[in-house]
Amino acid sequence: MIDIHCHILPGIDDGARTIDDSIAMAKLAYQEGIRTIIATPHHQNGKYSNVKKDILAKVTELNKALEEAVVPVQILPGQETRIYGEMLEDYEQEEILTINNGNRYLFVEFPSAHVPRYAERLLFDIQLKGLVPIIVHPERNQEIIEHPELLYQLVKKGALTQVTAASVAGHFGKNIKKFSLQVIDANLAHFVSSDAHNVSTRSFKMVEALDEIEKRYGVDMVYYFTENAELLVEGQTVYKEVPEKIKKKKFLGVF
Repeated sequence: MIDIHCHILPGIDDGARTIDDSIAMAKLAYQEGIRTIIATPHHQNGKYSNVKKDILAKVTELNKALEEAVVPVQILPGQETRIYGEMLEDYEQEEILTINNGNRYLFVEFPSAHVPRYAERLLFDIQLKGLVPIIVHPERNQEIIEHPELLYQLVKKGALTQVTAASVAGHFGKNIKKFSLQVIDANLAHFVSSDAHNVSTRSFKMVEALDEIEKRYGVDMVYYFTENAELLVEGQTVYKEVPEKIKKKKFLGVF
């Protein structure tokens, strides 16, 4: 199994603090059946800045440490970039890192409370550059929860999305779980990953999430998500179903 979103690199954001923390996370991931992890440290979120060359160096260091510790988990490079107006300029300046440094897929994070007004235009411009934007954890964005039409429009226009395993498993509360499942129901989710930060309060939960998905949708949906992760790493075209609109009344249950 591949986990495409994880804060396992030590000492550079709010994830693993030390190399020992990173090794502990990798051991726990291995127990969950994860053999490959894309390290996606925060970038330009107002608190952390992690540019491409620094991430690549850290990934090399961590892979060496895991090899020495005999933990058979491979770390690949990635970056969780908070959306900002100069993203493409900084991509040209080699500061923005695509998934597995493959120059195809790009993680984009929205602020937790809203979707910037320029987001649709920027995601369009990213695609004009030949890149595919992947919106991370949209199920935890307050404006998207209140106005799910926003997510539908972005996916319809070519963006992909990644839902968090802990959201699907209910660890962010019942409402987030319900909305996550609605995102999956409407074919608006293309990946499930951990967004793990540590082994205690924000761990992987991938097995829990995939068990929940299998129970609700069958094993084919599990294959859909696991195969998309493999295609992502290889820089291949991922599977997509026709997106549908989320019926807001289902989520609120008051109409």
